[in-house]
Amino acid sequence: MRSMTGYGEKRFSSPGLRAKISIKSLNHRFFDWNYKGTPLGDAENRLRALAQRKLLRGRIEAAVDIDFLDPSSWEIAINEALLEKVLATMEKASRRLGKAVSFTVDNIFRIPQLVEIRRRELTSEAKSFLERAFDETLDELLKERRREGRETARQVRRHLLSIRRSLRRIESMARTQPLFIREKLTQRMKDLNGDRLLGGEKVEGEVAYLAQKADIAEEIVRLRSHIDAFGQWVREGQEEPVGRMLDFLSQEVAREANTINSKSQNISITKESLVIKGEVESIRQHIQNIE
Repeated sequence: MRSMTGYGEKRFSSPGLRAKISIKSLNHRFFDWNYKGTPLGDAENRLRALAQRKLLRGRIEAAVDIDFLDPSSWEIAINEALLEKVLATMEKASRRLGKAVSFTVDNIFRIPQLVEIRRRELTSEAKSFLERAFDETLDELLKERRREGRETARQVRRHLLSIRRSLRRIESMARTQPLFIREKLTQRMKDLNGDRLLGGEKVEGEVAYLAQKADIAEEIVRLRSHIDAFGQWVREGQEEPVGRMLDFLSQEVAREANTINSKSQNISITKESLVIKGEVESIRQHIQNIE
């Protein structure tokens, strides 16, 4: 089980360049790629594909900063026609003033559109180097996501244990619910009719009707099934993306707890169902960050 948040950063060097690569992942419903840093051209798409193979969900913020060490990585383009005009103008100014007018190389570079320094396209070797470096940085990120995922799974299992305890208590009390209903109904009849007792057959019929309405056996079975499935998905060593499944199961558990709460005639069962709902809400907060 993996979290959707994490961070990885590494530095790499080769004979022609140095690179600093950082990858941050945040919570997101889908895979959302964001890149900043040195423009990489089509190499960025290759890095994106690498990330998408290993990270199925999350907002991915990748940055690659490159220092090009090889002078051949750069090319200088001089607008020769413009330079000739500049020099001719300077020569005319020198004759008119009667003294030499000169300027430095720095002045030349300050003249707009006269000199352009641009980086050459990345070589195939440089692209392969960046892909390997990016893949290693992804592995660092994945280690962090797995670590957070293991901690989240541990927290979820703790909440599941509490739910199981409440479910066992509900199941035990549900067996005595018909008797509880009968005693409650009998007492209510006495309160309404004084010492005059109604016929036993009528009371038993009413008890049977109310017991059927309050029967929560099916909800208990479904709730146990959902909890067992939850336990399977958050077991140690789980590597499959489980976030959406856990979100679905938490909704189902909450639905069964609500049904038990609405059907129950026993305040103690109601209290246990509220405990389950509280634990489910805690689980849902944890799993919002799970891939």
